[in-house]
Amino acid sequence: MSSTIDREMEALRIALVQRGLSVTRQRCRIAETVFSTHEHFSVDDLVKWVKKKDPRVGRVTVYRMLKVLVDAGLVEERPFRKDRMLYEHIVGHHHHDHMVCVRCGNIVEFESPRIEEEQAREARKHGFEIFHHSHTLFGHCRTCAGGPKPGANGRS
Repeated sequence: MSSTIDREMEALRIALVQRGLSVTRQRCRIAETVFSTHEHFSVDDLVKWVKKKDPRVGRVTVYRMLKVLVDAGLVEERPFRKDRMLYEHIVGHHHHDHMVCVRCGNIVEFESPRIEEEQAREARKHGFEIFHHSHTLFGHCRTCAGGPKPGANGRS
C-alpha cells in the first residue's frame, strides 16, 4: 500500500473504533478499493470493483461501509446526477470544485483561488463562518456544447 492509502486506512480504523465497529477484512477491502480510485463512483461501481477482489462481499456490506466512510468524513456524496449519488474520497486530497456535463456526465475538477477568495470575502461580509462548501457547475462540456440543444426542432 502507498503511504497515502496507509494514512487513509488509519483514519478508517479510528472511525470504526469510534463507532464501536470491528476492523474486518471485508471493511478494509471496501475501504482500500475506495481509497485506491481517483474517480467519482456510484454504489454500483463500488460493488462491482469490490466483488472482483472478493466475490463474498455483499451489496449490503458495501452500502453500510460507504455510509461509515461518509459519516466519518473520509468520502463525500456528490449529487451530480438525478438518478444516483456519486462518491469521492477526500482524505489526503486538496479542495477542488466540479463542472458536470448534464448531457454526457463528464466531470471536470478545477481549482480557482479567485473563487475561493470571493466566497471567503462574502462570508466575512455577512459574519458567516464557513466549515465546508461544495461548488458545482452544471452545463455542457466542450464536446456536448457543439451537439443539438434540448428543445431544438420544437421538441424538449
